[in-house]
Amino acid sequence: MDTIKKFDSNIMGTYGRYPLVMEKGSRETATDENGRQYIDFGSGIGTNSLGYCNENWVEAVCGQVKTLQHTSNYYYTKVQADFAERLNQITGYSAVFFGNSGAEANECAIKLARKYSFDKYGKGRHNIITLKNSFHGRTLCTLSATGQDVFHDYFFPFVEGFINVEANDTEDLKARLDDTVCAVMIEYIQGEGGVVPLNKDFVDAVFELCGEKDILVIADEVQTGVGRTGKFLAGDHFSHKANVTTLAKGIAGGLPMGACLADERCRNVLGKGTHGSTFGGNPVSCAGGLAVLDFIQSGNHLQQVTEKGDYLRNKLLDIGEIQKVDGMGLMLGASLKTKNASEVVAEALEKGLLMLTAKDKLRFLPPLTITYEEIDRGIAILEGILK
Repeated sequence: MDTIKKFDSNIMGTYGRYPLVMEKGSRETATDENGRQYIDFGSGIGTNSLGYCNENWVEAVCGQVKTLQHTSNYYYTKVQADFAERLNQITGYSAVFFGNSGAEANECAIKLARKYSFDKYGKGRHNIITLKNSFHGRTLCTLSATGQDVFHDYFFPFVEGFINVEANDTEDLKARLDDTVCAVMIEYIQGEGGVVPLNKDFVDAVFELCGEKDILVIADEVQTGVGRTGKFLAGDHFSHKANVTTLAKGIAGGLPMGACLADERCRNVLGKGTHGSTFGGNPVSCAGGLAVLDFIQSGNHLQQVTEKGDYLRNKLLDIGEIQKVDGMGLMLGASLKTKNASEVVAEALEKGLLMLTAKDKLRFLPPLTITYEEIDRGIAILEGILK
């Protein structure tokens, strides 16, 4: 408790923290400062994609730390070049900008879309359509883009130029898609909004309508990307590739990294001096990212994510208190019949299981490396609570 007191007396209280002091982790198990272990069904909100301290990841990161920890983006580094090349090859994109977070990646995408339209059509075509119930980050601009009223308090005035439409409502989209719009920004699965997938018909309509009007499609895959849904990009489930896709969370296995990927049409929109980041493309984070890509490209790990996700889904549906399960792969949200999700997560912590919520659902974002035995152990704890 001394750590918690020290923490609370020195750090801004911007998070609702649980009374757990994390000390170390190994594979899919976290250990607190008292030596108690926890099965992790949250992986740092989907960030520790390879679990804790994966051996190959540790070797890659430590090797880079001993070689070069940082340099200005005025210079080139091989590790950033290697990571960018691999990421573009896997995703089919043409160029990438590196930042430090999902919010930064989305800021880059917003600027790119507006400049693309300005360069071709001049002023007045700057609006970006986002979906109600979406979440795109906590900077002032990405909060403005977020389509949830609960986030639109305190920080007035917000950034203008964002229009919210109902998710999965094609008619609402058509009504708003006028000549002032430069881009439509979507999450294929609304993570913070409650693990709510988009309908394929709606996604098809987004791409068709935008294609007719030279309007860019931005896919926020900060939470869904890097194998989380069983495909490297969730967009692959929908058979579409956005003009711009943003990634973060699991991309570097736990190190700060955000990426904004652009197709051939958009790769040269942002030129010298139009965007930047001091720490973007940091060599150590890129080394971590290469280790994540090595894992995903070896063996049949994406297929295993799908299979483990199906296994976890079926285990959850066997619990009487769980009404339904939404999501894909190892990104799932479980609706409860009678219990409060936040209270369940708090009780799970006491029993050695780390979980998350998404609105009124239990949210599951375990490491991609989680084993069936660990899923069973975690489900046993959860089932005991829900009964």
